[in-house]
Amino acid sequence: MSAKKRILSLFSGCGGMDLGMEGNFWIHEDFINEKIHSNWIIDRNQHLIKLAKTSFETVFGNDIEISARNAWLSYFKRNIFYQQSVVDLVEKYSKGEFTFPQNIDIVTGGFPCQDFSIAGKRKGLNSHKSHDGNYLDEKSHNHLKNRGMLYYWMKKVIEITQPKIFIAENVKGLNSLSEVKSQIESDFKAINNQGYIIFCKLLYAPDYGIPQTRERLFFIGINKQYLSKRLLKLSNIKDFINPFPEITHCDPQNSIIHNNILKPYSTVRSALSGLLEPELETKDQAQMKFSRAKFYGKTQGQIEVNLDGLSPTIRAEHHGNIEFRRLSVELGGRYHDEINSGKKMRRLTVRECARIQTFPDNYQFVRDSKILKTDLPVSASKAYKLIGNAVPPLLSYHIAMKLESIWDNLFDDNYLDNREQQKLGIF
Repeated sequence: MSAKKRILSLFSGCGGMDLGMEGNFWIHEDFINEKIHSNWIIDRNQHLIKLAKTSFETVFGNDIEISARNAWLSYFKRNIFYQQSVVDLVEKYSKGEFTFPQNIDIVTGGFPCQDFSIAGKRKGLNSHKSHDGNYLDEKSHNHLKNRGMLYYWMKKVIEITQPKIFIAENVKGLNSLSEVKSQIESDFKAINNQGYIIFCKLLYAPDYGIPQTRERLFFIGINKQYLSKRLLKLSNIKDFINPFPEITHCDPQNSIIHNNILKPYSTVRSALSGLLEPELETKDQAQMKFSRAKFYGKTQGQIEVNLDGLSPTIRAEHHGNIEFRRLSVELGGRYHDEINSGKKMRRLTVRECARIQTFPDNYQFVRDSKILKTDLPVSASKAYKLIGNAVPPLLSYHIAMKLESIWDNLFDDNYLDNREQQKLGIF
């Protein structure tokens, strides 16, 4: 068996990107298009399927939040997580006080998005907060160390580790901040004196089997120094490389679905199937915990999810910004049978949010130190935030499997199977 390709993960959060890049987790069968990706499935259990392992392995995790550290370590069980600001790590490296792992194949990072989000203050590259999450002292602070500039420090890590590929993720809102997006893309291109070819694309989660209206912008950089010589000879090299995954699902109203190619969008109902009501659940702390914030009227987070459609984007919020699983009839709830059978009006549980984000049930989000007797506690409110901030593991898995399928074409001069090159969109 060939050696695993090594991933250095920045801004890891609870590890949604890392989990997807490694694979080997369970999801609902509706989320995978077997006509396109039957080889991804290695096991079945009723309506669940298990996804195959990839050739990637995370060897470095990082985040400033202790809740992210606790959640990440409890799932991945590897003592390779650094709960420090990327800025501090790079500065320690420059002083010889810290070393990043060597022979890194991929650097990933969802650099903080609050300053680019439409829902936020949109400070862009001039955030009012520091890289460590504290408020800035405008008079004494270095501009490069504000939260909006953290992509710059990811760039520094890429320059230090020289990966074959890097993947940077952020919110859709960055796409509309055209000057900011252009600067970030330009700075990524400038790494190693124009050493990376940069690809940028907005991915819509439902197109990949994820039942929520989530859109995220991805930058993928490919290191020219490792590229195959036959690719480097091409003057229009970007026309021959597509590092982004092909869609597998579409709107049921789309005529393409009738060609038996794409599956209809997955639904919230599939995501939540099999879950007991919180008061009946005895084992999963994440299903027992939900926001008890009252109904606030026609404001953010006050709608009832559509079980037979897509969920709104799961946000990094808690309390009054978590959507309702079910509303009362008086407040316009549509699930009368559930209410009439005694089920309560309530917001989505932590587990339900995690399911919609495609996290497997064996990821213990709520880690109550008293009940679980754990030294890695995570509260329900912190769990909501971690889940909302995460890259959906299934979306990351699509990216990982696409990169895995074209890896040898990109970097191996001896990989000359023309049929495979045509199939993968290269040559």
